[in-house]
Amino acid sequence: MNHGFPFDELDPIECSGKGRDREHPDNSSVNDVLGDYLLTLVDTLDSLAILGDREEFSKAVKNTVTYLKDFDIDSHVQVFEVTIRMLGGLLSAHIIATDENDVLGMRLDRNGTYNGELLQLARDLGYRLLPAFEASPSGAPYPRTNLKYGFPVGETPSTCTAGVGSLILEFGTLSRLTNETVFERVAQHALQELWMSRTKANMLGNEYDVVRQKWTGFVSGIGAGVDSYFEYLLKAHVYLGDDDYLQMFEATYSAILQHVRDSMAGYAFFNVNILSKEISTNRVDSLSAFFPGLMVLAGDVEGAESAYLLYYHLWRRFRGMPERFNLASREPNIPFYPLRPEFIESTYHLYRATGDRFYLDVGEMILADLNSLYRTSCGFATMQNIHTGKLEGRMESFALSETLKYLYLLFDEENPLHKSHSHYVFTTEGHLLLPLSPVRDGSAQYPHHSSFSLRRLLHSNMAPKKVRPALYNISNIRRKLRSLHPDDMFAVPVHVPSTQNVPHAKTPSRKCPAGRALRSKSVHSNSNRDSAGNSGDPVVSFNHSTTSARLFDEPRPAHLQSPLEQLYNVQQLARAIHQASPNAGSEQLQQLISLHLNAASVTMPLRADFYTTGLLVDNSDQQAEHLLCLLPRVSLTSTQTMDKTMQKRLKIIMAENVTQAALRAILSN
Repeated sequence: MNHGFPFDELDPIECSGKGRDREHPDNSSVNDVLGDYLLTLVDTLDSLAILGDREEFSKAVKNTVTYLKDFDIDSHVQVFEVTIRMLGGLLSAHIIATDENDVLGMRLDRNGTYNGELLQLARDLGYRLLPAFEASPSGAPYPRTNLKYGFPVGETPSTCTAGVGSLILEFGTLSRLTNETVFERVAQHALQELWMSRTKANMLGNEYDVVRQKWTGFVSGIGAGVDSYFEYLLKAHVYLGDDDYLQMFEATYSAILQHVRDSMAGYAFFNVNILSKEISTNRVDSLSAFFPGLMVLAGDVEGAESAYLLYYHLWRRFRGMPERFNLASREPNIPFYPLRPEFIESTYHLYRATGDRFYLDVGEMILADLNSLYRTSCGFATMQNIHTGKLEGRMESFALSETLKYLYLLFDEENPLHKSHSHYVFTTEGHLLLPLSPVRDGSAQYPHHSSFSLRRLLHSNMAPKKVRPALYNISNIRRKLRSLHPDDMFAVPVHVPSTQNVPHAKTPSRKCPAGRALRSKSVHSNSNRDSAGNSGDPVVSFNHSTTSARLFDEPRPAHLQSPLEQLYNVQQLARAIHQASPNAGSEQLQQLISLHLNAASVTMPLRADFYTTGLLVDNSDQQAEHLLCLLPRVSLTSTQTMDKTMQKRLKIIMAENVTQAALRAILSN
């Protein structure tokens, strides 16, 4: 506010405001988002409420209403970006300011200081986005429109899947607050247009032609171009209560696990061709780091912990998340990090689901890196090149609306949100959507001019001239909706969550993350307690007569274990060997070693050097550190007992003080 207001963004290097690039209208990287409409302020309204700063939240709402009268602005903007940033920001703040339950303690309508002005702005913006839908023969919106003059002639009809199918939360919420159903209808039609164009395997491409109603991009994955489509299917079911969205999500999620995720270890998700189902590209982009968080919301926590590891190793290596990383060369294709929030978002959701303090350690690592590498005198800057550390003078609005918000929530155990059991959701821009209050004409959440027995607009009984709601009864979509898709005749595979026990012992220190939730009853541990009765690191019990029984009492079959669980079990065996070897007899030691080798050979993926996440991310100079915990799984492939040389190597490798140089020497012998 001190350096950037009332511009859309802050230049964190020059400490000045930054608005739309009107001298270069074709500068889409800037002009798709910036429209000279207080972008960062609006995008971060709910962040101030979540931080608990009532005074600043009230002041920010007042500034928005004062400086942004309407959206009659000559700005050619991207429909998707404006929807998730501006429309979502206005709706989220309006709901918070009028929440009858006052979950965050930020209600502003009681004393007359707020009277629904943010919703009126949201409605104005919603109508200015409708021409992008109106001009499309399919009902799927064109990617861009002009807020002042409507749909421009010559706009490209090719748009990304996320841009078409990720509008339902914001548009649906706007309809339910104003009782003007046109918004939810057009967003729902757009989403269903894509759904009806899916393949028989329930896969969607990444680019769609809204005029020809055909895929122009045939690559499917979980990253750029398609990411938030999957996210909004699940969240729309939770927030809007429509079971159709859940059925769509279950079908697409099953297809992702079957065709996109690697089938050996579950660490990586590839980009595949929707027709041939073959891998199209070997890259990972930073936007896909949101998916472990979505897996948590879907109840697949074990899968999320496995998928999370790749992004964890990427951040640990580069101290940021490269925009695009090549799995073949193990180097970034685009070494650019604009402070994206997706990795932090997944970290937050995994911590809330597991309670594993490992994720707090990750958050501390991220916070330290942001402060040391990205912080400037007045903000946080984009990293232009993660190799050189060169910064760029841009701090996109999501740095405050998402990145720092999720990082704050990760550490704020006492936040009111964490004590609320309501079905709130975060949008893909990180905006909080609390459950709507009951419909009452007297509530500012629903404007006084809107009657729920008789539909009326806020300012008049007539919609703007450019909007003709009857146009959205598009015949081809209605025809498709009446027909049964062939895939709907087949049952969707259902994910069955694990039923393993969760010990209450303190999580041991580790080089590789092994979540508390992944400790199965196949590994029994005792806890060291100090004089005060506090738990210490668990240690594997060693007993000469019951070693096998204590370590493998009712083991879970390897094919039912997640990769993290498999790795943890193998590590525990290796530690037991190291701890027991000084006192154990040769026969008992050989039993332990044999168990370890059997476990390693059964659970090791066929291409362990590729699918093991540390090796997948790091170059040779940095592989040694990860091999400290991954070597038992990568190297020990024989089912025969070790000779003395291998025993010696194992003891050295499992020692806590082994260095990278020493490890390389061991491996070379």
